[in-house]
Amino acid sequence: MLLFSDDLSLASETPIEYYSLQFQIEFDFRDAKQYWGLEDFMNVKETQVGNFGNFSLFMVTFSRLLCNKMESLSGDSMLDLKTVFRARKYTRRILNSFGKKGEEFLIDDKFSQIAEIGRIDTRAA
Repeated sequence: MLLFSDDLSLASETPIEYYSLQFQIEFDFRDAKQYWGLEDFMNVKETQVGNFGNFSLFMVTFSRLLCNKMESLSGDSMLDLKTVFRARKYTRRILNSFGKKGEEFLIDDKFSQIAEIGRIDTRAA
């Protein structure tokens, strides 16, 4: 691989680091578009576009942190993360519709197992 730079004061490792960061930036934008709606918003004002772009990129970073913190999510799957939180929300709503709070009769581990139904990762169960 041959990299060029017009800044002769840069150390030789710096252009290599910049080049490798380019791919990470592209992956971050892809994730923001694919999972957090960066390409689906309908705002036209500069402030709204900036806010939504920042929010989408924040959610990419935050969801990666959540994936690393949750033991049940072994990979970096955004779809699994969204599925788990959506299922937890639905489980709580269903239990609340019966007039019961989930904490009253479900142990946290069982609640997590219910919420993980529908995950893509084969290690889900």
